[in-house]
Amino acid sequence: MAGERTTTETGILGWLDQRMPVVDFWNKHLAQYYAPKNFNVWYYFGSLALVVLVNQIVTGIWLAMYYKPSALEAFASVELTIMRDVEWGWLLRYMHSTGASFFFIMVYLHMFRALLYGSYQKPRELVWVLGVLIFLAMMAEAFLGYVLPWGQMSFWGAQVIVSLFGAIPVIGGGLVEWIQGDYLPSDATINRFFALHVVALPISLLGLVVLHLAALHEVGSNNPDGVDIKKKKDANGVPLDGIPFHPYYTVKDLFGVGVFLMLFAFVIFFAPTFGDLFLEYDNFNPADPMVTPAHIKPVWYFTPYYAMLRAIPDKLMGVVVMGAAVMILFVLPWLDRSPVRSIRYRGPITRIALALFAVSFVTLGYLGLQAGSELQKLVAQICTAIYFLFFLLMPVYTKMDSVKPVPDRVTTHD
Repeated sequence: MAGERTTTETGILGWLDQRMPVVDFWNKHLAQYYAPKNFNVWYYFGSLALVVLVNQIVTGIWLAMYYKPSALEAFASVELTIMRDVEWGWLLRYMHSTGASFFFIMVYLHMFRALLYGSYQKPRELVWVLGVLIFLAMMAEAFLGYVLPWGQMSFWGAQVIVSLFGAIPVIGGGLVEWIQGDYLPSDATINRFFALHVVALPISLLGLVVLHLAALHEVGSNNPDGVDIKKKKDANGVPLDGIPFHPYYTVKDLFGVGVFLMLFAFVIFFAPTFGDLFLEYDNFNPADPMVTPAHIKPVWYFTPYYAMLRAIPDKLMGVVVMGAAVMILFVLPWLDRSPVRSIRYRGPITRIALALFAVSFVTLGYLGLQAGSELQKLVAQICTAIYFLFFLLMPVYTKMDSVKPVPDRVTTHD
C-alpha cells in the first residue's frame, strides 16, 4: 500500500517496523554503529552515567510519592516517613542520594577523558557543547534536590547560594526574592524547587542526553589514538578499525555495570554518608533559621567552584569567576589549536598543562570543604589562576607544542 514502509521483518516486529523505523534505529545506534576497536577503561564512564541517570529517575519517582513540599513537613517526610515508615524507603533514599554523587563522579571522569583524547575537537564540537549543557542541568538539578530535605545544611546552603544573585547590580535584590518566592527560603521556595527538580529539569536533562547521543552517533566516537576510523573502510564500507557496538561493547559495558553496582551497593549499605561527603551530618537536623552552622559548605561536587568564589575578596567578582569557570568550557573546542587530538601524541607542554589543571581542580575541591584559613585562601587563588590559565593560554601552548606522528589506524586493531 502507498505510504507503507518496506521491511524484511515479520510478525509483530514487522508490523511495528512498517509503522515506525525500530529496526533502522536499532541498526543505526547499536547493531550497525561501528565504534573503534581500541576503547579502554576511560570509555566506561559515559554508559555508567546513563545507568546512574536511570537510577535517579526511578528512585526519584518513588521518593516524590511520599515527599511533602512544605517547610513544616519536608524534613519529617524524608527522615521519618520515607526513612522509617515506608517499606524499603531508606533504601530508595540512599540509592538516590548516593546516585547523585556517583552521577557527578561518572560525568567528571567522562569529561576528563574528553580532555585526554581531544574528543571536543572537530567534528565533535556540538557533542561537547551539549555535554556541557548536560553538566549545567545536572548542577541545577543537584542543587535543587539538595535543598528539598530541608535539613540544617539544606536551608543555609540555599540561603548562601541564592543570595549570590544579590551581588548582581540593580536587579540583584529583586532576583533573589523572585527565585525564593519570599524574602527568606520558605514554603514558596520549596514548592518551586520541588516542581523544577521533579518535572522541568529532568525533562530538559533527558532531552539533552538524547541530543548528545544523536550528535555523537552522527559524527562517530573518538578513540584513545584520536584517529578517524571512517577514513579506512573495506569494500563493504565498514571501518577497518571499527566493530559493531552491539554485541561487543554492550557486553563490555555490562561488565562495567557489574563492577559499578558492587561499589554502589557497598556505599549504600556500609557508608551512605561517606564521611560527611555524600550526606552531611548537619542535614540530619531540621532546618533552624535561628542557628547558623559553624561551617556552611556545599556538597563535594560543587566545592571546586565554591572555593573559587571564596578565593575572590569581592563578592560580585567571586560570582563572575565562579560562573566563568563553567561557561569557559563551552568555548574549549575553539581554544585548542593542536593538529592532533590525543594526549598520546601531544608534547610535554600540553601534558604538563593538563596535569596542573587536574591537580588544581582536585585541590580546589578539597579547599571548598575546609573552613578557609588565610593560607587555604591563598592556595585557592593560585589554583583558580591555574584553572583559567589552562584555557586562556591554550591557543598559545597547543599551537607551539611539539607533536608526535599520528598513525593511520588505531594502534590496537588486531
